Amino acid sequence: MNPKNFKIGIIGGGQLGKMLTREAKQMDFKVVALDPTPGSPGGSMADEQIIGDFYDREKIIELVKKCDVTTIEIEHIDTEVLTELEKEGHKIYPSPSILEIIKDKSLQKEMMVGNNIPTSRWEMISDLRETGKKLGFPFIQKSCRGGYDGRGVFLIRNEEDFENALKGESFGEKYIDFKKELAVLVARGIDGKLKCFPLVEMVFDEGANICDTVIAPARIDSNTADKARNMAIKCIEVLGGVGVFAVEMFLTEDDEILVNEIAPRVHNSGHFTIEACMTSQFQQHVRAICGLPLGETEAMIPSVVVNILGEEDEKGTPYYEGFKEALEIPGVNIHIYGKDIVKPYRKMGHVTITDRDIEKAISKSKKVKRILKAIAKEENSYEK
Repeated sequence: MNPKNFKIGIIGGGQLGKMLTREAKQMDFKVVALDPTPGSPGGSMADEQIIGDFYDREKIIELVKKCDVTTIEIEHIDTEVLTELEKEGHKIYPSPSILEIIKDKSLQKEMMVGNNIPTSRWEMISDLRETGKKLGFPFIQKSCRGGYDGRGVFLIRNEEDFENALKGESFGEKYIDFKKELAVLVARGIDGKLKCFPLVEMVFDEGANICDTVIAPARIDSNTADKARNMAIKCIEVLGGVGVFAVEMFLTEDDEILVNEIAPRVHNSGHFTIEACMTSQFQQHVRAICGLPLGETEAMIPSVVVNILGEEDEKGTPYYEGFKEALEIPGVNIHIYGKDIVKPYRKMGHVTITDRDIEKAISKSKKVKRILKAIAKEENSYEK
């Protein structure tokens, strides 16, 4: 193989696309990104960016026909045209048929139930009161399509919350009392071979309902970890996916493992792999979709990842307060995504803290969260 003569197409030019492109370019692959924002983080690093919406048929066709293989960094895209292109013989991973299931969370639930994959009790919502009677209060309302980063999820505590419920097609989930939220990254190659990354635990910002911190490895016993990995592998084998997938789970108070959602792409829960593992999730994805051998997934050092979210009420040109001070902490690695505008709770970057002692890494991560802030200023600077 001559990577220089092989083009990878990426639908999406956000931070995930940027990190995918960096790994592909390291191996000398050519990259073409499709994104509606000129100079997007991923597009600015790619060899070429096609400016177009994720539902623009003509632009998607242009991308796929230019490239030897096409992948995604976002699942909310036009899968109909991708299905047509796949039938014509174009290589698209993961398959559009998988994306159809994943981007509709109710279809994900049906897939899990149909394949005896443990998940929370659920039902489609036609009447909120009836759903409340069946599932009990509180329960979770989820939009079938379009939700991400906390959007499209609403906690209904009682009937008074009905007036603020999500609009559009949705389903209800029984509220789960859980000890931890876990995630497993599973990579599957074109040949069907699989490799799992170490299990992680995720901590969410309750106000924004967005992943705030990832701890790797998860602080759970080996039997629970094995059970979670086996369950994640089953999910990806059932789907027949190619590439890296993230399987999010709940560890209940009764020590049950329930699958929550599946992401058909590289994921926030896997950012720790860049510094901490023998192969990053991004390189692994490139390997998988290009038919190359999967890399080793062993973690070389414990780590904690903290998301850099836009501060509340901040909107404008990004300024990273505490940047230099954070870098003085041993084991800190800062990743800035290159977004032109900071908005409240928008993911502007992440910080990975590595330490041989996971509790020390957690302590350092709390310090990073206190001092490193994404705010808006008229003149952008990395100075404190």
